[in-house]
Amino acid sequence: MIFYKGEKMTIQVGDTLPSINLTTMTSEGPKPVSLTELSAGKKVVLFAVPGAFTPTCSVQHLPGFLEKNSDLKDKGADIVACISVNDPFVMHAWGEDRKVGDDVLMLSDGNGEFTAAIGLEMDGSGFGLGTRSQRYAMVIDDGVVSILNVESGPGLDVSSAETILEQL
Repeated sequence: MIFYKGEKMTIQVGDTLPSINLTTMTSEGPKPVSLTELSAGKKVVLFAVPGAFTPTCSVQHLPGFLEKNSDLKDKGADIVACISVNDPFVMHAWGEDRKVGDDVLMLSDGNGEFTAAIGLEMDGSGFGLGTRSQRYAMVIDDGVVSILNVESGPGLDVSSAETILEQL
């Protein structure tokens, strides 16, 4: 976790990612993924959604990164990845439903450990969702956060594919 004077802090630009495994679905089943290893020597665009299959996430956020995928890669992104506090089976089903193919790596933070470690949890219990991730997008250069855009409320503005594209 990221601490400052004994208290957990939200990750900031310039911080190194915590070493916490996420999960992705493969043809052999769920497989652990280390963002630290995944981003070693690479530029990763990582965007987080509060929940797979939820309206803004399914209609705007994920589709935006699919639509702008080649533009992001033209601007230097090696990997575009989506993370959510959902299990890997749900993330896989959502990816298939949205036809992401190999364009977006679907990552599960099933227990919310990564989300908690970077201080970007959200209380979605009012909607029956429990603890989830805030909506954000970040660019990771060789394991270090170089861009971080966290939405201040509902909706999609600063964490859109278009905004990240402008910042690359």
